[in-house]
Amino acid sequence: MPRLSKLAPDQVDGEARQLFEAFLRERGNVPNMFRTVAHRPDILKTMTAHFRAVMNTGTVDKKLKEMVAVRVSHLNRCEY
Repeated sequence: MPRLSKLAPDQVDGEARQLFEAFLRERGNVPNMFRTVAHRPDILKTMTAHFRAVMNTGTVDKKLKEMVAVRVSHLNRCEY
């Protein structure tokens, strides 16, 4: 049983809701790690900025970055 819940888009407001809506437009879902950290909106904001900087810049293809993230999550038995 997780100690922290994963917040749904209808459970957040303000800037957190805007970030959730952006994820929904771009990906069709809000990743679980962002739903969990949404309990702390200030951290959600900086974490989202960091995620975008990692995923949207550099020479490694975005799809490869996503595959690596999924594989690491699987190896760590994350619920993804």
